Amino acid sequence: MLKKVMNLGRLLSDVARRFPDEPGLIMGDHIATWRQIDTRVNAVAKALTAIGVKKGDRILVHSRNNQPIFESAWVAFKLGLVWVPTNVRITPPEAAYLGQSSGATLMIYDHGFANYVDAVRAASPTLTHVIALQDPRAGELDYETLARAADDDTPFEEVEVGYDDPLWFFYTSGTTGHPKAGVLTHGQMAFVITNHLADLMPGLTHKSRSLVVAPLSHGAGIHALVVTARGAASVLPASDRLDPDEIWRTVEEHKIDNMFTVPTIVKILTEDPAVDLYDHSSLKHVIYAGAPMYRADQQHALKKLGKVLVQYYGLGEVTGNITVLPPEMHYENDDDLNARIGTCGYPRTGMQIGILDDQGSKLAPFETGEICVRGLAVFSGYHNNPEANAKSFKHDWFHTGDLGHVDKEGYLYITGRSSDMYISGGSNVYPREIEEALLNHPAVSEVAVLGVPDPKWGESGIAVIVTKSDATVSAAQLQAHLEARIAKYKWPRRFVFWKTMPKSGYGKIVKKQIKSLLEEDEDYHL
Repeated sequence: MLKKVMNLGRLLSDVARRFPDEPGLIMGDHIATWRQIDTRVNAVAKALTAIGVKKGDRILVHSRNNQPIFESAWVAFKLGLVWVPTNVRITPPEAAYLGQSSGATLMIYDHGFANYVDAVRAASPTLTHVIALQDPRAGELDYETLARAADDDTPFEEVEVGYDDPLWFFYTSGTTGHPKAGVLTHGQMAFVITNHLADLMPGLTHKSRSLVVAPLSHGAGIHALVVTARGAASVLPASDRLDPDEIWRTVEEHKIDNMFTVPTIVKILTEDPAVDLYDHSSLKHVIYAGAPMYRADQQHALKKLGKVLVQYYGLGEVTGNITVLPPEMHYENDDDLNARIGTCGYPRTGMQIGILDDQGSKLAPFETGEICVRGLAVFSGYHNNPEANAKSFKHDWFHTGDLGHVDKEGYLYITGRSSDMYISGGSNVYPREIEEALLNHPAVSEVAVLGVPDPKWGESGIAVIVTKSDATVSAAQLQAHLEARIAKYKWPRRFVFWKTMPKSGYGKIVKKQIKSLLEEDEDYHL
């Protein structure tokens, strides 16, 4: 029997009824109230229904942070569509893969990205409708025309959904080099939102203000759903780039009390002189996730901001819901008896952590194994990827692929990753994807990409290259080769050229040995 649940889009409808004239989105001088946002969302939903868009269709969205991308999520949810947002920094071929693999029938794109639509259309036979945020081309719809078409106040009735009906394809990269679509559902996400409110931001109200400093396509988008559930306004900076002076000025102007970010951005913001020029005493919750924070950076942030840091650990597949380390458990002094240096916190409300060995047996405290998790926040699986599902769901647990241990009180410590994935600036980077692109260069014979410590980005990539006989290539030429193939944030920051690559007895490149050799070489000290 299919269990019916509330359509998540109703969160917006309810907030618009309770707080119609309160701000929902603030962008510079522009303020959109909850009633205005909901009216626009309903207008677009009605228009899409009229052209035959139906429950279960996938909607690909390639856009910078703005009001339409925020609204597009709620349009998708209310219609029972699957929202498929992209990272705006990806290349057209990468967007084409997302469109093809998701089976997108509808695409919304921001100005300047018409070539992305062309790439998706060439790869996706299912794409039927295209909506432009500005300057639609022949055959395309105009988003603003649709959003302003409301001719009455007739509410739009959200489509009925079941617990397992998908609402978001949350793409995460995989060891095959191709991103995997984690399926987030209406029932699962209702739990996630409730859990975030309970564990990350208790006390949030419709008078709260949330600053958006990351793309709404991923973690910041999840955070935006959470603050919407309480009627709190999201505040978008005017600049597309991270400007610390603008950020701190915005915090003071709007009395920002919460923000979601990553350790790299916390470091940049708290080390910039602007942090001392503006009043940030309104801050209550500065949530960081996506990567561990260096202890020195954590201490510096605490010194500048006080006890407002909130850490959580989680994957897109569990939508962040694995552990939490609340403000009161962040200590500036290492000598404090209550400080648990290096922990990422305790299990989230309603979630269970297990440290398992290769046979699926639970390990004792302080024994290292794979971090596995159970609970309602765990996604329903990867779309159209039975191999990945079989690997991730074993022994009645979801397997994160991360290694770690718990102490006797259940606090989790991450000690490594079972894959060679690394995290740069809060974004997951998977070497296989980069290696495959570099191997397409005519001068490259072998390549190994590794993540190494980076004082600014947490980790960054180093590419070890073996060229074909009599061939030469420079680091600049390899970067130029990557430009049209891989998003810039994934590029290796250093290139090393070797004559041979260390291999195992089976002929496989051994990255552990490569890393050891790099550590021994003073010219490439890590």
